[in-house]
Amino acid sequence: MTAGAEGGHGPRAGGDHHGAVRTLEDLRRLLRGLGASDEEIAHAEHDGTLALLAVERLLAPQDVRYTLHEVATRTGLTAATIELIWRSLGYPQPRPGEPAFNDIDVELLSTVGELMASEVTSPELVVQMSRVIGSSTARIASAHVDVISARAGLVSAGVGGEVPVTLVPDDRLISNATTVLELIPKVIEVAWRRHVHAAARRRLTLAETGLEQQGAVGFADLVGFTALSQQMSEAELAAVVDQFEDLCFDVVTAGGGRVVKMIGDEVMFTVDAPDAAAEMALALAEGTRDADELSDVRVGLAYGSVIEREGDLYGPVVNLASRITAIAFPGSIVVSRELRDR
Repeated sequence: MTAGAEGGHGPRAGGDHHGAVRTLEDLRRLLRGLGASDEEIAHAEHDGTLALLAVERLLAPQDVRYTLHEVATRTGLTAATIELIWRSLGYPQPRPGEPAFNDIDVELLSTVGELMASEVTSPELVVQMSRVIGSSTARIASAHVDVISARAGLVSAGVGGEVPVTLVPDDRLISNATTVLELIPKVIEVAWRRHVHAAARRRLTLAETGLEQQGAVGFADLVGFTALSQQMSEAELAAVVDQFEDLCFDVVTAGGGRVVKMIGDEVMFTVDAPDAAAEMALALAEGTRDADELSDVRVGLAYGSVIEREGDLYGPVVNLASRITAIAFPGSIVVSRELRDR
């Protein structure tokens, strides 16, 4: 289902609307057509949230009219199963008698019910995938709104300095935003296909060799980040985190590895080859040392068997890499005996 599809959760009549938004009055007219009152529009203009109001209205679930009981009757799923899937996706649990579902929701849940009834999939797998999809798309959505907020000037630089932000007029901002909203589902599909291909290839290699999944796991964290965060404004701190994240993704992906996750001032990464892991660690240390805005990193590396689940890694090797990171001096790298030997 692409954004803008009839009855879905995409931009309502996306192409017609964003093409017509050329002036502030066009934007007001768009919002009125989406059900916003003049008072809401005036309030949003005063607060500088007009673009966010437009995005919120454009993406509001359409024709929400079915209660939990009605969806259970139409799909053959129990109310408890629907509630579990709904929570796994990150949505608030619908209250009894409250319309919370539209036709697309019913169609998707009906398909899920059919797959479960024919034992093509299991309830456990449905919940697992719902949880992964929900958390991933929530992060994408939050990042998109962050960009809109920053370009609208809603992110305050606070005390201690200013972070350069290119402010965009509301009419142009919403025109750009709706164009991007329609593009994102296509980008997600392409990225999903490539990542599934890469993940399947990794599993095929393991099956062919008959070996356990082996790899190097690394952690790198910025030294003194807590003290740094107390001296900076929120915007400056966000800029530091963004710069560190950019560096980590550039270094790790360029070396053929994968960023497992970012946790604020810390990155967890993995790669098959021990020497590639060492090169990444050195590049991260050098990259932060050369950046005036970033403090030094300390890095811990370990090598051995790992367990992969939902894109995350588990096992003693992961725990060891995390522990030895804590004993590394700023700007230095500590490795496990197994990685050193290899």
